[in-house]
Amino acid sequence: MSVVRNEAVPVFRPMLDSDVAEVIAIEEQVYTHGWTEGIFHDCLRVHYSCWVVELEQRLIGYGVISAAAGEAHILNIAIAAECQGQGHGRAFMHFLLETARHHGADTAFLEVRPTNRAAMRLYDSIGFHQVGVRYDYYPAGSGREDAIIMARPLDDIPL
Repeated sequence: MSVVRNEAVPVFRPMLDSDVAEVIAIEEQVYTHGWTEGIFHDCLRVHYSCWVVELEQRLIGYGVISAAAGEAHILNIAIAAECQGQGHGRAFMHFLLETARHHGADTAFLEVRPTNRAAMRLYDSIGFHQVGVRYDYYPAGSGREDAIIMARPLDDIPL
């Protein structure tokens, strides 16, 4: 007898202005010093590549990319806390990298807090490597925290 598992498949779609309230709820859940609603609306207004992840028609994550001059910068990415550790972040990162490549980027960059070990492990496992440090980049509970700058070539991602 075979067992059939009913696993929901994440859906990636463009972010809409009407999604921002749900995006902010996740942002406030996973980041201590997150973006404001206005920042997300500005990203949509200037046509950054803004995406959401839905699972069973429920928004569980989002990502924002800026792409220009052959480079993509992953400005923000998050998966709701209760959905982390299930592969959704990895799948979403692969989607965002494919999207960056379709925007003409041959390299992707991002910043990550050195204290965000789970994110650093994920980025490392999908081919990112440290290329620098932005000192005192992030606001923190007691002052500022550095950002690790990571990069990944996109030449292995098909157009």
